[in-house]
Amino acid sequence: MTLVYKEFESPVGKLKLVANSNALVAVLWEREQPNRVKLDTATLAPQQPILLETERQLTEYFSGTRTDFDLPLQPGGSEFQKKVWRALREIPFGQTRSYLDLAKAIGSAKAARAVGAANGKNPLSIIVPCHRVIGADGSLTGFAGGIATKAALLALETRSSVV
Repeated sequence: MTLVYKEFESPVGKLKLVANSNALVAVLWEREQPNRVKLDTATLAPQQPILLETERQLTEYFSGTRTDFDLPLQPGGSEFQKKVWRALREIPFGQTRSYLDLAKAIGSAKAARAVGAANGKNPLSIIVPCHRVIGADGSLTGFAGGIATKAALLALETRSSVV
């Protein structure tokens, strides 16, 4: 499937938005770890409608006027990963859950480590809010965009005026 991308300058750094003709497939960080998300080569297409809509909704999110995203999504991953990513979308804006909470939510209470691994492979950063998952002790744990970015996203959601 042919992939296209555009770059978006966000308050948390440059993001690479990647889509196919039907859906958004990835939101990648400027300092993305090699092979964290495996994708075919994408062609620059800054006017592609899905990418433009993603940029618009991310701009609203960063301005504090959007609390969830309404985009067609098509992340590539195993069925277990997709199950975890669907559960991530159920974490309300401005709230957090632990990896154990997430494991319990998908009916696999003993799979907290596997949930953490799936969380780390989430190709749709911000859109699928893996930044809302924290350690059981409340600590900020690994995040593809970096711990400082995770803290910034959580702070943005906490102070947002949108309910």
